[in-house]
Amino acid sequence: MLVALVVVLALAGCAGHDTRPAARGHHHGAEDFSWGAARAGAQNDPGGDAAIVAALQSHYRDWAGVPYRYGGRDRSGIDCSSFVRRTLDAVESIDLPRTTAAQAQRGEAIGRGDLSPGDLVFFRTGGGNRHVGIYIGDGRFMHASTSRGVTLSRLDNIYWRRHYWQSRRITTAHN
Repeated sequence: MLVALVVVLALAGCAGHDTRPAARGHHHGAEDFSWGAARAGAQNDPGGDAAIVAALQSHYRDWAGVPYRYGGRDRSGIDCSSFVRRTLDAVESIDLPRTTAAQAQRGEAIGRGDLSPGDLVFFRTGGGNRHVGIYIGDGRFMHASTSRGVTLSRLDNIYWRRHYWQSRRITTAHN
């Protein structure tokens, strides 16, 4: 029974095995704001991206270094899909599904070259495992890494570049 449970969790969640080094980011202050309003504003206003980035950095600052725990959902340990779910809920009350596989079906697919802050980036890390993070701009994304906990990494890191799968834009219209 325990083996069956472990298999189900491994296939449903995000058990990315990112043992490669990840880049550390810097923290900057941010004010509270509406991510949806900022994203809508970003379409016509270059400053909209700055507001999104500020909110994501603020959320990241609160979670940086929290250890990875498969199936974890809080500061004692969190996995990648839970971190993404909590982040989108915190910044705009967007309710995403719990698993990476289900999150990968939400929103609209976008090309890697069309990424904007707040978009989700997905990876296939081998053995049927999937991993998800949130793009924050400048080629970086935040995620719950199995080796570093909640951290920032670069999309052009050889490991992440090799395992990149897809990107999706989640808006309140796609919620």
